Amino acid sequence: MVSAVAGTTTDPVYKSMELLPLGPVVFIDTPGLDDDSVLGQLRIEKTKTVLRKTDLALLVITPENPWGPLEEELTALFVQRKIPYLILLNKSDCLGRGDVLAIGKAWPKAPLVKTSALTGEGINDLITALVQHGKAETAQRSLLDGLVKAGDLVLLVTPLDQAAPKGRLILPQQQVLRAVLDLTAVAMVTKESELEQTLTKLVSPPTLVITDSQVFAQVKAVLPTDVPLTSFSIIYARYKGDLSRFYQAVQTIQDLSDGDRVLVAEGCTHHRKEDDIGTVQIPKLLQKRTGKQLSFDHVSGGFFTEDLSRYKIVIHCGACMLNQRELEYRQDFASEKGVPMINYGVLLAYLHGILERALMPFADELGIAKEVT
Repeated sequence: MVSAVAGTTTDPVYKSMELLPLGPVVFIDTPGLDDDSVLGQLRIEKTKTVLRKTDLALLVITPENPWGPLEEELTALFVQRKIPYLILLNKSDCLGRGDVLAIGKAWPKAPLVKTSALTGEGINDLITALVQHGKAETAQRSLLDGLVKAGDLVLLVTPLDQAAPKGRLILPQQQVLRAVLDLTAVAMVTKESELEQTLTKLVSPPTLVITDSQVFAQVKAVLPTDVPLTSFSIIYARYKGDLSRFYQAVQTIQDLSDGDRVLVAEGCTHHRKEDDIGTVQIPKLLQKRTGKQLSFDHVSGGFFTEDLSRYKIVIHCGACMLNQRELEYRQDFASEKGVPMINYGVLLAYLHGILERALMPFADELGIAKEVT
């Protein structure tokens, strides 16, 4: 919905679409930021929250309001947060032949794209600019960088997650499977209950086994110790965040005391089952391992508390529904507040006594020994 009256957009509006050849993208239309009222300040805070997950900012100006202090503030914020940006001059159809934009000396060195939402002018130029940026961001980047090469056999142990819609695999399983195929490697998929039978049918052992963290114990009991093993969640921790910091957070688990508060954060919202991993399994396993009575708080989706002072540790999901920038923000924020953050997969590997083995594929980058018993 649009209107000539300012203030029509009161909350960020999300629009998912396919932008070929990039694939799925999300456009986020934020409220205008030129409102000095109390409600306007709330809108500004909402927009700054959106910037945590922004891979590319599109700053829209018009001929009647081309540039000013607000634009200066925003571009400075983009630079501070290392967010690449384009400047869109909308309503370009309103410019006369001889009109010159009053941009002044403060105009930043950023690409300018002239567009018209009314006539469609410049929209193809905008799409071209978006695609060029996206290609640069995603070039040579894979979930399985350094782990799998062409011709390798990768075995995916994929429990049928009760929280997933019927007839579908959960997103990490889908994306890792696609990553294997993109590398021209060979993917084999099985459930944990059929793992032993699957292994007996192989002529040679798999190059890598990737499992769901929740069935680490079952997989460990069946899989030979010389076969590399990790989890979907740990792969995501490395792909979207800093795996070494998640690993370092393990050292703080034994420092937990009775009454300590633990924040469990998930990047998506979903209908929770009786044995939900975040609200049931992890709290039970963590308290059993530490022998401490702990207090747990839970947040999900776009919510991530700005007050971490009361928490001893943050436990974060694999972040398959968050982009890299958002997870990096959360890791950095927790680090600034002096609160360690650990990933689901890393924590569950530790709680199941399989941490060293689950991190063995990343031994070189983590600086850990390559011996597994």
